[in-house]
Amino acid sequence: VIVDVFAENREKDVLSRANDLEEDEREQKAVLGRIFQKIDTDNSGALSFEELMQGAYKVAEFNRWLRVLDIDSRDLEQLFRIVDADGNGEIDPFEFIEAMYRIKTTDSKTATKLVKHIVARIDEDNQELKASVQEALIEVKESTEDISRTLEETLTDHLREQERAMA
Repeated sequence: VIVDVFAENREKDVLSRANDLEEDEREQKAVLGRIFQKIDTDNSGALSFEELMQGAYKVAEFNRWLRVLDIDSRDLEQLFRIVDADGNGEIDPFEFIEAMYRIKTTDSKTATKLVKHIVARIDEDNQELKASVQEALIEVKESTEDISRTLEETLTDHLREQERAMA
């Protein structure tokens, strides 16, 4: 009987905690929605990098969020790239709210996230560069083979002409 009471209390505690977390998430996302609207100075429904930078300085509530996340002006470009999940050069409200909430509520530090993002970008750029270099090497090889054949044909023709001239 005592074990059942403890189990019921633990289950109620877990449910209560889950409800508290959900309520906290709704509240924080509502705050982020208001911050987004304040930063979106041209009312386009999307943030440019310039708007994000200006918002970091002019919107006190956003500035406080950034301070809590240990993000300073030097980190804003990386933050923009992280939050711009689809990479289209703009941040829509969903991207902003979800990413900023996730960054704030995850256990790992923001600096670790920034570094991880930078490394992922470098790896992506490296893969693209590798593919470009491989394509260029194939083109160089084909060009070299063409030049070699042309030189061989020219040399062969020249030698034949010399042999005819000597004969």
